[in-house]
Amino acid sequence: MAGLQIYEKLLQFPLFQGMSRDDLEIVAGHTRFGFLKVSAGRQVIRTGEACTHLFFLINGTLRVESFGDENRYSVVEQMSSPYILQQEGIFGYNQRYTHHFYALTDVNFLTLDKEEVVRLSEDFLVFRLNLLNHFATQTQKLIHQQWRRSPQTLRERIVRFFFQHVLYPAGPKTFYILMERLAEELNDSRLNISHTLNAMQAEGLLELHRGRIEIAQLERLLK
Repeated sequence: MAGLQIYEKLLQFPLFQGMSRDDLEIVAGHTRFGFLKVSAGRQVIRTGEACTHLFFLINGTLRVESFGDENRYSVVEQMSSPYILQQEGIFGYNQRYTHHFYALTDVNFLTLDKEEVVRLSEDFLVFRLNLLNHFATQTQKLIHQQWRRSPQTLRERIVRFFFQHVLYPAGPKTFYILMERLAEELNDSRLNISHTLNAMQAEGLLELHRGRIEIAQLERLLK
């Protein structure tokens, strides 16, 4: 990929936003980017793999699978370009991916190894600040969660459960979870969970299947 094409792709990502044209041209021309193409249906990253690179999705759509600690439920959602795969995983205590990523369509990535990320952080103040802002924002969101108003109804608790277990709070989601398990997670009865979910289905907010809950637009649950 030519330097000009890389320059145009980098502008899509928050890590590079705010950098001057001259700095971006230096980055595009002097950074060791890798290039990866994955065909639709193929796995890109598996849970547990070491996070040694940043993967910048520049074209296509991914299918992302996330799992509960005991693997008794999972969530499937979609991520479209531009998107960085688990940016936070390249540093910190657990430098491994915690989701499965599959190519839903043919996808293309720019890749950047950890050494290059560190070098860019040292050489370009804006890049370093963007990286810090990403981590700080994630931390602030997590701290804020414990101070949010507690759900007052079972329906509100169900909605919060959905939102707390996704990477992006909008769009289509599939929860693979039994009602018994959801009842355990929310400390309520299966019957109450069933009644509430069926009421939400009657409103067109979701579809119930055996062991599966389909949500066409997660954001509609907040209305």
